[in-house]
Amino acid sequence: MLANLSITEFLEKTASKDPLPGGGSSAALSAAIASSLSEMVANLTVGKKGYASVEDEMKAISKQAADFRDKLIRYIDKDSDAYQRVMQAFKLPKNTEEEKNIRAQAVQEGLKQATLIPLRVAEDAFKIIELAGKVVENGNRNAVTDGAVAAMMARTAVLSALYNVKINLNQIKDRSFVDDVTGRVKFYETEIEKKEQKIRSKVVQRFIP
Repeated sequence: MLANLSITEFLEKTASKDPLPGGGSSAALSAAIASSLSEMVANLTVGKKGYASVEDEMKAISKQAADFRDKLIRYIDKDSDAYQRVMQAFKLPKNTEEEKNIRAQAVQEGLKQATLIPLRVAEDAFKIIELAGKVVENGNRNAVTDGAVAAMMARTAVLSALYNVKINLNQIKDRSFVDDVTGRVKFYETEIEKKEQKIRSKVVQRFIP
């Protein structure tokens, strides 16, 4: 499993001629890092002097971020598995009309799955940037830049995952599916930029005594 590799092993495998892990798995990893950093800042706030009023909020954020982290670790492998299923579908025989139809259906089903997985990564990363924003605004001031990095990693994860969504949409023939996903992609692409900019402005504000 990719998720069980060391950091060095993961990077070496990513850099190799093997197409896996690719951008989709890397997007999931970025989102997992964003959730981990958000969780860390929340944990660094709980029990600290001067933060009693936000302790319950930080405990809740820590729990939510931990859940996202566990989920996104699994998506590192799910994305690669989905890519492999598409490649396997393309290798199916196509000598007869029946075989061609079976192959075409398998390819389309595989492409849909390979689209939905990075879309879910993007959706989760979008929620994580909201957690990052809360720890930047209310969390331990000494760790505010860690919260900022969480926000930037979440933004990167959203946009990276959406690129993987869009490239698959180009090959999907189900117009209803394509139109629905395209609408969601446009929403996340627009809103994630706004959220990151807002959070980064709060980082600057917390630097000022």
